[in-house]
Amino acid sequence: MGRSFATITEGGHYFEGVRWRDGHWYASDAFQGIVASWDPNGERTDLMQVDALCSGLGWLPDGSLIVVSMKDRSLLRRSPDGTVTKHADLSALSPHWINDMIVDQRGRSWVGTIGFAIVDGADPEPGQLFRVDPDGTAVVVADDLWCPNGCVVTADGRTLIVAESFAARLTAFTIGDDGTLSERRVLAQFGPQPEPGGAAEMLGAAELAPDGLAIDAEDHVWAADAAGHRVVRVSPEGKIVEEVSHPDETPVYSCALGGPDGRTLMLAAAAGFFEAAQGVTGTAALVTTQVEVPATR
Repeated sequence: MGRSFATITEGGHYFEGVRWRDGHWYASDAFQGIVASWDPNGERTDLMQVDALCSGLGWLPDGSLIVVSMKDRSLLRRSPDGTVTKHADLSALSPHWINDMIVDQRGRSWVGTIGFAIVDGADPEPGQLFRVDPDGTAVVVADDLWCPNGCVVTADGRTLIVAESFAARLTAFTIGDDGTLSERRVLAQFGPQPEPGGAAEMLGAAELAPDGLAIDAEDHVWAADAAGHRVVRVSPEGKIVEEVSHPDETPVYSCALGGPDGRTLMLAAAAGFFEAAQGVTGTAALVTTQVEVPATR
């Protein structure tokens, strides 16, 4: 019997930072600069406009929504009453756009950077990973990462897993009590690491290019494959144990686990990042399907 899918919304520009919280799906329509939410029936509510484009999303313990403002390398904070302020300024640390992000249970934001002038056609270069503490203090916690992208933290709060999109791998770190990272290690290498070159060439050479991530109750990581049309489930031992292909063979750039029982897997798909950056819009959609293992509660 074939897998079934449901479409939550379509016609977007390019969805990023897909999340589930309090009975709703959330996403950034990056190139439209809008953060929105959807109920399970697909009814949309626009929450805020981000003029410098938006990406990763997360929540502080007080319920404030943290949003990556990509081009000006800042984090914005939308308080529960709807007031928007600047939470952190990373422009002195990151010369290039920042991108995806998660916020852990302690209110620390883990933020990646694209690491090079991607929309200007520059060749990929290694970039940095940042930690923003609840008071807005930002520091570099890791470097030499090939486009640190989606991030997840294991249920015990002790391991951070980062997608290195242009290196075709997931990299793991041990999180110290003070938020420092140590014991850097490769969790999963998906075929050979692409040789340095142009962005399209490196992605084309990748067996799998991990982008947005989600994590389930068994600490398996779901990774959107920016070089394919799928998401894959990766075990703590670094093995692909399940694959979900997009029903229309559209590239998938972000994913999330949620729904009332935590077993709904959402795929954020679009014709392509470079296409959206060049003005090809209206191709982005959010679709869902069911999986067996729920999200971490």
